[in-house]
Amino acid sequence: MSSTTVPSVGLGRMTEATRTPSGGYETVARARDVVISAVVLVLLSPLLALMGLLVRLSSRGPVIFRQIRVGRDGEHFTLYKFRTMRVDAPDTPHRALVSQLITARDRSEEAEAGTLVLDDRVTRVGRYLRRHSLDELPQLVNVLRNEMSLVGPRPGLPYEVELYDDEVRERLAVKPGLTGLWQVSGRKGLGMREMFELDRQYVRSRSLRTDCGILARTLRAVVRPSGSW
Repeated sequence: MSSTTVPSVGLGRMTEATRTPSGGYETVARARDVVISAVVLVLLSPLLALMGLLVRLSSRGPVIFRQIRVGRDGEHFTLYKFRTMRVDAPDTPHRALVSQLITARDRSEEAEAGTLVLDDRVTRVGRYLRRHSLDELPQLVNVLRNEMSLVGPRPGLPYEVELYDDEVRERLAVKPGLTGLWQVSGRKGLGMREMFELDRQYVRSRSLRTDCGILARTLRAVVRPSGSW
């Protein structure tokens, strides 16, 4: 894992504002992450192999998509996903949209920024994997590597994190998660700032009970999918 970090402006204040969970949370949460991730990877190994084969057959390119993300305290790591897009798909549209959304002052400016149209950049298999959030399953390896947790804010891209203000940077106080509070809180109808505020709410009130609730709601969302995270 790379030791590169994003600029540390505001991290000190962020840490002071973050409530430390009651004793033993970190230890129990880490044990939970390891056990659940290992069991799921073993149980789903035939399904993972099938999905990998379908990705391979859907278009040329690697089965696993690797991308640098920003984790706890701004540390960079390589995130794993099943590849859902063509290998020649540019990231320029996403960079432009993210910049507009993060710098927007209110919901009306976010609405003006629009949404990202994926059109034919996403493969047919990729659309199915995204709809059911199956493309995220390889991140269980990131959880085992202690780069992520099962529950936490989604890990941002470096060019996103560069645009964070001090308040938003509070989400970097904990390990990023495979799922989180905003993902199970009506993600389709939320603006970027509302998502960030839910992440900050989670950082300040996280507990084993909260995590269990988020995991349970995530399972329901996967069974009744409404889009990728």
